[in-house]
Amino acid sequence: MHPAFSVIFLTTLIGAGQGLFLALYTGQLYALANLLPVQDPGFYAFGSLLALLLLAAGLFASFFHLGRPERAWRAASKWRTSWLSREVIILPLVMALVFGFGLAHWLGWTEPLIVIRDTLPLDPTLIIGLVGTLATFALFVSTAMIYASVRFLEEWHSPWTVSNFVFLGIASGFMLAAAYSAYRGNQLVAFFGTWAVIATLLGMGSRLSALARNRRLKRKSTPQTAIGVRHQAIRQLTQGFTAGSFNTREFFHGESPATLALIRWLYLVLVFPIPVALIGIAYVIESPTLPMAAFLIQYLGLLGERWSFFAEADHSQNLYYQRIA
Repeated sequence: MHPAFSVIFLTTLIGAGQGLFLALYTGQLYALANLLPVQDPGFYAFGSLLALLLLAAGLFASFFHLGRPERAWRAASKWRTSWLSREVIILPLVMALVFGFGLAHWLGWTEPLIVIRDTLPLDPTLIIGLVGTLATFALFVSTAMIYASVRFLEEWHSPWTVSNFVFLGIASGFMLAAAYSAYRGNQLVAFFGTWAVIATLLGMGSRLSALARNRRLKRKSTPQTAIGVRHQAIRQLTQGFTAGSFNTREFFHGESPATLALIRWLYLVLVFPIPVALIGIAYVIESPTLPMAAFLIQYLGLLGERWSFFAEADHSQNLYYQRIA
């Protein structure tokens, strides 16, 4: 498939925003259990603002993929059957909940509304955060299932697609939380960094498993089935027309196998070992800048990973356009 940069930025930006929100809420829960120091309201408020900006930037990027942006609202009309419609509905809901979470902290709405068994005080921030967490995971699944539900693109039609979106989004979000904590100079860098490393390693296992699976795929379509001829030796010698078409532009990336391999190795290095190593070094030397570098390098790698994810999908129509694809 031809990777659209608008969708690449959409999926990576909202993934980082979702992961950052999950990191902030996780940190609050640990503080509630007295496992982490309590942070000031500004930490959660400005962190939520950063997550909201990432979500908004991803939403803005998506409009560049639309032929008629003024009709974007119609995408929500098929929510019963379309994962895209569900994503269109859930994304603004997540943005509203992230905004509410940050606003509740900023306004100091931390007085318990109810206390469960005299030990667990539930204030508005915890309730909004819980609902936001459920909505965030629903958004991860909806975004991933847009691609995983496409049966004829065998590289995407796999549970690994969902796990990749979830783990890599969480990894980038917790990595950003570590960078944000380092910038503010609080004690949560190690906590967020540790979870970022765990999510990164899970994402690495998931992505490598997907690559291994895709290498073993046995195509259901062949040149014979593409043109309806059963002869054993079929070879296309020409495109059949002198100019390009929608088919050759949108269903093939146009890059050589060497370029695909180079990008694959680049993102495998940038997304996984380098950020993990930088976080580990940051633990040892207590550097405030290395977690920031780890996030930036990982996000750059995620752009390559997402480009490769789209380019790896080999549309069956390319069997008919072999001379181009």
